[in-house]
This record gives sequence, C-alpha cells and structure tokens, in this order.
Amino acid sequence: MKLAKHEHACFLLTSGAETLVVDPGDYTLPLSELDGVVGIVITHEHADHWTPEQLDRIIDRNPDARIFGPAGVVAAASGYPIEGVANGDTATVGSFELAFFGSKHAIIHESIPVIDNVGVLVNGVVYYAGDSYTVPPAPIDTLAVPIGAPWLKIGDVMDYLAEVKPKRAFATHEMLLSVIGKNSAHARVDGVVTANGGQYFRLEPGDSLDI
Repeated sequence: MKLAKHEHACFLLTSGAETLVVDPGDYTLPLSELDGVVGIVITHEHADHWTPEQLDRIIDRNPDARIFGPAGVVAAASGYPIEGVANGDTATVGSFELAFFGSKHAIIHESIPVIDNVGVLVNGVVYYAGDSYTVPPAPIDTLAVPIGAPWLKIGDVMDYLAEVKPKRAFATHEMLLSVIGKNSAHARVDGVVTANGGQYFRLEPGDSLDI
C-alpha cells in the first residue's frame, strides 16, 4: 500500500488501482480529482473530518464508493448511504480490510457533549483512532497520531504513543498549529516513537509513504 497525507486529518491509502479515503473534512483542500475510490471512512461527525462538499466531490467521480462511520455520522450525514460501524465491527471494501475500535470522542470540555467516534485499522497495518486515544488490541505497524486539537495535550499524546509503541508514525490533525507549534509537537512525538524503537515521519500534505 501507499499512504498519501493530505491536510489535517485526511489521508489516502492506495492498493493497486483502489483507494481508501479517511476523514475528508473542511480543513483539507478540495478532493476533486480522486479516481478509484472504493471506500471512505469518517471517524466522527465534526466538520474537520467530513463535509457534504468533500463527499460530493468524491462520490461524483466514484459513485460506488462505500462510506463507513459511527452512529453519529449516520445521523449527521443522513442524506448519504453511510454504513454504520461500531467497536469490534469489521468490513471489507475492495482490497482493504477494515477493523473498527473505540466508541467516543475525547473530552473537549465538560460543557460539550461527547460524540461518537471510531478508530480504524486498515489491513492490520495502518491505524488511526480519530479524535481519541483508543488503544488497538494488536501491535501497530503505522500509526496516524494527532498532534494539535482543542481536546489534546501533548503529554497525553506522548503517553498514548508510549502505550501503542508503533513501528512507524506520522502526524495528523495538525492544521490548528503554527509552524513553531508543529515543530515543537514533532520533536516531542519523534522522541517517544524513537525511544520505543520506532521511526517517525514528518509528512507534509502531498508527501507519501510506502507501507
């Protein structure tokens, strides 16, 4: 597989002629020219992880693409054929084996309702927990690790990485950070990943990684 990072929480996985899209939200530049998309995973309902406009752009070119998301996404995107998934569910779409873990978004503040969120493990290799610190029940080769969010403290991210101990990791969910903030977070994350025997990749939008 090839992993291609896009802005913020969005990345693509490509196997042969097939592509899986994860979290195409409004902090990601328009995804207007994607072909071969067989599946779309939306981890939760917040707009930085999906928008109708992004889904329409993808579906217009890939009308048979299947869309997966938790119950909150099914409700929020009621005009789309979302396939509801929850903790422990699995699905196969094209050449991608999907396993879903977790159930709730990380707490932002006690005054803000906690919404549904699922993490996704793709082909047993690439894992993204969405906006949560859900630890998968298996060793992880490549982890998409969030580094900047209203719900996030970098110390918690470091503890999460120390628990998961991925072989490889790259940053996601970072568009709220300045260049200085990103570099600071990169350094902290890199230190934990490498201390646990892994390799950290400072991918920028447009960069790719062979999995």
